[in-house]
Amino acid sequence: MPPSRSHIHDLVTAYLERHPAEAPLLAPLLRLLDEDAEPTSRSTMPGHITCSAVVVDHDRRVLHVQHNVFRLLLAPGGHVEAGDRSLLEASLREVHEEAGIPPGALCATAACGSLPIDIDVFDIDANPVKGEGAHQHWDFRFVFQLVDRDVEVTVQPEEVSAAEWLAFDEVTALPLRAKLCASGLDGRIEPVNASALIHDGQGRYLLHLRDDLPGIWEPGAWALLGGGREPGDTSLEETVRRELREEAGLAPGVVEPFAVELATGTDGLTVPVQVFTAQWNGDPAGLPLTEGVMLAWFHPDAMARLRLSPSTLDLVRRHAQHAARSTTVPQGGALRPDRPKAGSTSVPHIVGVHLYLERDGQVLLGLRHPGSAYAGGNHHFLAGHCEQESAVACLVREAEEEAGLLINPADVELAHVVHMVDKPGDQPRIGFVFRARQWTGTPEVREPDCCVSWDWWPADALPEPTVPYTRAAIEGIRAGRPYTELGWA
Repeated sequence: MPPSRSHIHDLVTAYLERHPAEAPLLAPLLRLLDEDAEPTSRSTMPGHITCSAVVVDHDRRVLHVQHNVFRLLLAPGGHVEAGDRSLLEASLREVHEEAGIPPGALCATAACGSLPIDIDVFDIDANPVKGEGAHQHWDFRFVFQLVDRDVEVTVQPEEVSAAEWLAFDEVTALPLRAKLCASGLDGRIEPVNASALIHDGQGRYLLHLRDDLPGIWEPGAWALLGGGREPGDTSLEETVRRELREEAGLAPGVVEPFAVELATGTDGLTVPVQVFTAQWNGDPAGLPLTEGVMLAWFHPDAMARLRLSPSTLDLVRRHAQHAARSTTVPQGGALRPDRPKAGSTSVPHIVGVHLYLERDGQVLLGLRHPGSAYAGGNHHFLAGHCEQESAVACLVREAEEEAGLLINPADVELAHVVHMVDKPGDQPRIGFVFRARQWTGTPEVREPDCCVSWDWWPADALPEPTVPYTRAAIEGIRAGRPYTELGWA
């Protein structure tokens, strides 16, 4: 069955909420949706729906292919087929057929999600060979981001020839060009879903048994609670809180970003998921579950026997290892459940240094590798732990090792101090945030297993997700505060 009229109508309605000035242009399409003719059939005249894939690479360029019939550089696309469950899937099929790029090499953007970035109307000349008269195409254009920097493009010679990557301001379709230039898309992958890794602080993790129904993500499997970001969500933290509330009536006090995982959606797209951690130790049988079959506690060593995705099992094990390390005090013995009275014991602190670089109101942040042991998938200062060296010497060393920046110690000044603990009882940390008044070099990725990119961000509009204490330190610097405490009860 081709995509339903209700599905198409919902897409057009949501699109017009963003672009109300285009209502007159799309009025004939809305009338077509009220008629008996199949709107996606190429036999429907005087017009029908087509779909295109706007593939954006990491350098903010869009894939174009030379169309053999139209003799134009166009985004990969074409007619909807009966097996396409949605218009978005039609665009994915077309880019796979015409350019050899599979859905798993792409992900949706946080800005558009499953909505088209553009719906254009253009005239098609008559084609006597196919017995088609002159007609119109309503082209639904869906934007996707390349997951990896490099991808092999293999064109289908029967329909298209050479492939080219064009900058936003060179895109051949003018309406699409305008929307891309105004979109803020920067070529980077952003999480569009959020999940909650809920633990009880004693080694157990809360898992959700999904319904075994068609169209369900990971049907019949155990998984984490969570879901997709909705238009009203102001952040991914708000997304995960809303999902926990709606699915299970849960309202944890503190949720913290832990990692970004790459999952596979029902349409084959790669889905970047921001995973948050939260602690809760109640009885899941008493929760008002509104989706799925049940909730239950499991220890990591029992999860290998469950129907559970390998990535989720790996995520739980990584968190369990992290929790085990954070509850180990090298010189003080095992931690007791009852926290010692403040000041009653001497506890070693982890000392870290952080580089605060500012340029034209923007600050330098690195995007942590999704598989990083700390804050994977989060934005963070250039940072490191002090070895047998002074804090400033550590900063100078880390700047060169991680980003190829040369800094003179005489140009360094202390900007902020953060005294933090992940939760009461954990080993405390002190973070020195140093400002470099000047430096030599351009930030480059020198440790790709830790950091995948360096970017400049407006200090008053930091990206999601950013490490909480990084955000707090930048806010403190902008407010003129020298010191911040986090996590202390």
